[in-house]
Amino acid sequence: MKFEIDAVCSVTGARAGRLHTPHGVIPTPIFMPVGTQATVKGLTPKHLVDEVDPPVILANTYHLYLRPGHALIERHGGLHKFMHWDRAILTDSGGFQVFSLSELRKIHEDGVVFQSHLDGSRHKFTPASTVDVQLALGSDIMMVLDECPAYPGERPAIERAMRRTVRWARDAFEHYRGPRADRVERHMLMPIVQGGMHADLRRECTQQLMELDAAAYAIGGLSVGEPRPLSLEMTAVCTELLPKDKPRYVMGVGLPEELPEYVAQGVDMMDCVMPSRNARNGSLFTSVGRISIKRAQYQDDPGPLDPGCGCYTCRHFSRAYLRHLFMAGEILFSTLATIHNLRHYLDIARGMRESLVLGVFPQFLEAMRARAGKPAGVAD
Repeated sequence: MKFEIDAVCSVTGARAGRLHTPHGVIPTPIFMPVGTQATVKGLTPKHLVDEVDPPVILANTYHLYLRPGHALIERHGGLHKFMHWDRAILTDSGGFQVFSLSELRKIHEDGVVFQSHLDGSRHKFTPASTVDVQLALGSDIMMVLDECPAYPGERPAIERAMRRTVRWARDAFEHYRGPRADRVERHMLMPIVQGGMHADLRRECTQQLMELDAAAYAIGGLSVGEPRPLSLEMTAVCTELLPKDKPRYVMGVGLPEELPEYVAQGVDMMDCVMPSRNARNGSLFTSVGRISIKRAQYQDDPGPLDPGCGCYTCRHFSRAYLRHLFMAGEILFSTLATIHNLRHYLDIARGMRESLVLGVFPQFLEAMRARAGKPAGVAD
């Protein structure tokens, strides 16, 4: 696991780099499609490779632990073989899903006990057990168990969650570098900075996690309802302190026009369910703004979804046809819409990287800001 920096923007500090993994090189900055249940909903691996071309996708430890189970996946050769995906995979720790089940879990100092949302059965996640689950899955990049506080929240509760997150990260790394040290070379473990919307707690958490000398660091607890300027401010608080030579991953962000804003703060990796979830609901991101395909104005529209996009959906199908599929409830709509939305996000990531290598990232950033601020014409 090696991270190389290819270019740095002298104005913003944004970086272009390459993260080497056992399943290929991840060029950064990168957006990672979410494949919660070992699948990006509606797409085959061939769809992903041929039309979206992501070097890495994200899967969910909580859901795969409950169904079909990490032991079963390990018996079938690990997650890569199980889902027929030969590129990199990042798995989260399952902590966010556990903590979102506020009525079904109880936090202890050594972990969290929760009830399955599927059958009510009781389970426990600890810092060590979530490492073991992810090693069984065989993911290239693993996340530590953390506690994500709600927004808005009371400072004492947020501070307790931050300190517990640090303790759990230490426990996870002790297990990762101790009993599981034979796997360290092929499976990167990332601690997660928490601290809510309090800059001092974020700084303290960052400084304490840096003592772990991890290969990469994540910033969590954002996109939980806070205003976007505050999210960017908290990101900057963390990236100012995090090591310059290691990847930074902001979890759960964001809208297309927000991606360059996070990269401008020194972020290398991002993920979000928004492109795929919005696609299935008929909300499509284009170079001229967001389109709600169910609108009557597209009923007889022969034009492509996005004239500026070269994806399979835009090359072959009209807005009228896509609207017909959506209104008829056809499964094909979800496939075509997801291909387009994910391609749109990955094209932005590729555009950011190219602009950084060419030394014109500030111009790219301003162009994205201008595009987000002007009337969209055909958009919502």
